[in-house]
Amino acid sequence: MEQKLTSYPKEKINILLLENISDAAVAEFTHAGYANTRRLSGALGEEQLISEIKDVHLLGIRSKTQITAKVLAAAKKLQAIGCFCIGTNQVDLKNAKEHGIAVFNAPYSNTRSVAELVIGLSIMLIRRIPDKNKAAHEGVWKKEAAGSYELRGKTLGIVGYGNIGSQVSVLAESMGMNVMYYDVETKLPLGNAVQQKTLKDLFSQADIISLHVPSTRTTSNMINAETLKDVKKGAIFINYARGEVVDLDALKDALVSGQLSGAAIDVFPVEPEKNGAAFSTPLQNLPNVILTPHIGGSTEEAQHNIGLDVSSKMLNYLEKGASFGSHTVPAISIPAVENTHRILHIHQNVPGVLSEINTALSAKKINILGQYLKTNEQIGYVVLDVDTQLSQEAFAALKEVKHTIKTRLLY
Repeated sequence: MEQKLTSYPKEKINILLLENISDAAVAEFTHAGYANTRRLSGALGEEQLISEIKDVHLLGIRSKTQITAKVLAAAKKLQAIGCFCIGTNQVDLKNAKEHGIAVFNAPYSNTRSVAELVIGLSIMLIRRIPDKNKAAHEGVWKKEAAGSYELRGKTLGIVGYGNIGSQVSVLAESMGMNVMYYDVETKLPLGNAVQQKTLKDLFSQADIISLHVPSTRTTSNMINAETLKDVKKGAIFINYARGEVVDLDALKDALVSGQLSGAAIDVFPVEPEKNGAAFSTPLQNLPNVILTPHIGGSTEEAQHNIGLDVSSKMLNYLEKGASFGSHTVPAISIPAVENTHRILHIHQNVPGVLSEINTALSAKKINILGQYLKTNEQIGYVVLDVDTQLSQEAFAALKEVKHTIKTRLLY
C-alpha cells in the first residue's frame, strides 16, 4: 500500500514564487498536486512581502527579494524558502533558523553557464572586441591587430576555486591557457592548475583575473585601490561573482590609468529591482569594458535545472521531512517507515530537549518506532516515526515540550 505523503490537504498548501522563476518549478509543484501556486514576475519590497506571506507555506525567490527579520516574523505558516539561484545571502539565515524555516538553494545548477561566459568574455576582451564593436556601430572601420591577443599561452588567475572557479579552470586549460588560483583553503587542483599562496602572487602573474568568491565580511571590497596595485600591468579583470567584493571607483581608476586593459562586470553593489529601471555605475562609457545586468547564470538550461533542483528539495522537505541541502534546518534524509506516522519537531538547541521528548511520549505509552536527531548551533531537528493509532496524542505532547519552535504532523 502506498504511503500517504502528507496529512495536510494539498489544496490548502499555498506556494508563492517571485522573480519569474522557471516554468520547470511550477510544473514540479503542479505535478505533485499543489494547485495553489502563484508566480509573480518581479521582486517584492519588505512591506509588500509582509502582507503577502502570512498564509504562504513555501516561498520561492531569486536574488532580488530580501527576506528580513520582519518578513520572517510575519510568515506564520512558512515551512521553507527556496532560493532559485546560487547564493542565500538575500535571506536572514539566523532568523530563519530561529523560526525553524528551511532554506534551500541551487549551488551547482548554473555553474556551466557562468563558466562558459567567463571564457567568452576573456576572448572578447583580449581581442578588444568591445572597442571594435562600438566603432563599427558608429560607422568607423577599425581593422587592426594592435592590442589584440590570443588566449592560448596566457595565464588565467582564478580567485575562489569552488564550483564555478574550478569549472572555469578546466575550460581555460582546454583553450591552451596556464591556470593559477587563489583560495583561502587548500584545494586540490584540476588539470595542471597551480594554487598560489597569496592574492598578490596571483595578481602579479595573471593576464586575466576572474573572481568567484561569495559575499562575506572578509570579501567585502577585497578588490580595492591597494590590491589593484599588485595587478600585472595591462591585465583584464572579470567579476561575475558578487558586487560587494569590488570597489568600482578603484577599478575605474585602474582602467583609466592603464593598469588594467579591460574589464567585464556583471554584478554591482546596488542593482535595480526591476527590468528597465535606471542604472548607473562609474564604469559606464569606458573603453574595452563589458557591463551586463547580473545575467551570468541566466541561460534557459540553468534556469530549468535550478527550477527542478530547488523545487525538488522543497517538496522533499514538505512531504518527507528530508532537509538535505538546507542552510538552516540540520540535514536529515531518511526513508519512510511502513505503518507509522511521522512527526517533525524543531526546537532550540539546548540540553535536555530530546530527553523531554522521550519522557513526554513514554508517559503516554507511545512507542517510538524510529527517531533521528541532528543539530546545528541554533536549533535541533527531530524526525519521529510513531504508532499510527497514537500519532495525534504524540503530536499534541510534542507541541508542549519546552523550547519547541515548530512541530508538524507529516503523515
